[in-house]
Amino acid sequence: MCGLAGFLRTASTPERDAHQRWLENMGQAIIHRGPDAGSTWLDDSVGMVHRRLSIIDLSDAGTQPMVSASERYVIAYNGEIYNFQELRDDLISQGHSFRTRTDTEVLLALYEIHGPECLQLLNGMFALAIWDRSARKLFLARDRLGKKPLYFYEANGQFAFASELKALTPAPFVKKELRHDAIKDFFAYQYIPDPKTIYKNVHKLAPGHWLTTDGTHTHQEQYWDVSFGSPSSASLDELEDGLYNLIDDAVRLRMVSDVPLGAFLSGGIDSSAVVGLMAGHTNKPVTTCAIGFDSKRFDEVHWAKTVAEQFKTDHHEFTVKDNVAESLGSIAHFFDEPFADPSFIPTYFVSQLARQKVTVALAGDGGDENFAGYSKYYTDQVENRLRGFIPTALRQNLFPGLAQLAGLINTGPTRKAKSLLGTLALEPDEAFFITNSFFRRDVWNDLVTGELKQETRDYDPADITRAHYKNADTDDHLSSILYTDIKTYLPGDILVKVDRMSMANSLETRAPLLDYRVVEYAAQIPAALKIHGKEKKFILKKAFERMLPDDILYRKKMGFSVPLAEWLRGEIRPLADGIFHSNQGGLADLFNMTKVRDLWRLHLNGDNRYTQELWSMIVFELWWRAYSV
Repeated sequence: MCGLAGFLRTASTPERDAHQRWLENMGQAIIHRGPDAGSTWLDDSVGMVHRRLSIIDLSDAGTQPMVSASERYVIAYNGEIYNFQELRDDLISQGHSFRTRTDTEVLLALYEIHGPECLQLLNGMFALAIWDRSARKLFLARDRLGKKPLYFYEANGQFAFASELKALTPAPFVKKELRHDAIKDFFAYQYIPDPKTIYKNVHKLAPGHWLTTDGTHTHQEQYWDVSFGSPSSASLDELEDGLYNLIDDAVRLRMVSDVPLGAFLSGGIDSSAVVGLMAGHTNKPVTTCAIGFDSKRFDEVHWAKTVAEQFKTDHHEFTVKDNVAESLGSIAHFFDEPFADPSFIPTYFVSQLARQKVTVALAGDGGDENFAGYSKYYTDQVENRLRGFIPTALRQNLFPGLAQLAGLINTGPTRKAKSLLGTLALEPDEAFFITNSFFRRDVWNDLVTGELKQETRDYDPADITRAHYKNADTDDHLSSILYTDIKTYLPGDILVKVDRMSMANSLETRAPLLDYRVVEYAAQIPAALKIHGKEKKFILKKAFERMLPDDILYRKKMGFSVPLAEWLRGEIRPLADGIFHSNQGGLADLFNMTKVRDLWRLHLNGDNRYTQELWSMIVFELWWRAYSV
């Protein structure tokens, strides 16, 4: 795993010495992504820098930027190509020779032969930049699911790219101008969906896309998408066996490493299945790491310990206690833009723990999005069935008023009634946005003020959800919302969280359940085998009954939850008090702070309705303090 950055040189930019300093500063900004080595490439047209975390071929021969054998192409690359040995053998059989054992050199050879079509051959996670010295064109590409990040800046004839936003800004021409619709997106989703960023003229290259530019003309294309349009007619047994064998092969491929390798283990089905399969591919105990909380409602380490004992792993645990507040600012700093999924905190600590033992860790990410593991999917499925039984006119004309009446009484049942009536009144895509939104519109409209209110009055973040929902090639509602999350929540939240928190600790993470073959296979499994009755992840659980006990497979899912409401009233309270009682700063520019303090007082008095909104405001202010200069 590594980090990369660079820019195109123009006649209006400074001389070589200045550009070399820019590159060195860009590399220094992401040294945590690659502490083992760093190198630069600078010619008349391009500057590139690479930071290396050595995983395969630890020798200096793997140093990047790497030049192709023909000397036409130069590559800076972040990621792992899991099938590179097979691709390398095939190229050797065709007469190609190699100087290293790296996947980087294989990538160069494939691009020289196939151009952008080479991406179809790759099984891996990657973000890459290839400079064509002859055509004077830059090629950027990102893996199918968006496991590895890639940003680019384009404005006023200038172009730069990097693994993280912080590596763009050492180039003086990159301007940090806040993008107001992205701020509204953040508070709605708790992250900023692709391809936007918090800044104008800075974009994320979307997953499954590539880009070419010569600095004047830029062209983007999508090279991969997942299809839900052809559900399989295979039997349940056939689907179970096919799924098990495919995930087993995905795990096997991800165990190739020249450095110590282990796994995250939560005790849930996804990570437990990965650990069990790993144990079958090695004669040594698998190193496993788990995170617990000083709160019984959120602590799952005993389940992780059960799995560790079953597969005789070398198991390690860490409990998140009184180390949250003192670490929050420094941890949040790694995101570069506002990010409010609170599970980034345990993800950071489990990555820190794992890095003390290994350099590579396998994880269970992707199981929920592929196989409908979140409770929201079941709830949304039930609501959509109810929606189908009620005439549209009745839903749209009567239910909003009933929801408003229910909201006048603040009790648990009436709040649920208000939510149900409100979502039943909406169309399926709009209702799913409400399910995914963590900053309610009524709260937003009550708090927002000033320029942000004026500029975003007519902008609706729900447009992002609607567009992806409608783009799914299926009429099945569950499949459409899974597709939507694979395009939004998975790359924008889950994979950002794992990438930044693991890379903050110079740890590479690999996700077998996000092997694109597994994703494509899962998309063809009928929706009724993902949520079967009330059982979520039904097909995945059936596939792993041969390996895992029922108390692991069928226990209630907790996920990577954190005791957020308790933290806000406890150890994070001094930090929050300082933010909410200030009338200066980024938050005060956006919101009516008197009304914010009203919500804060309600929370301190035991009302948890605004926990996520308050948390996202804290995170935004921490980001603003770190990056607003």
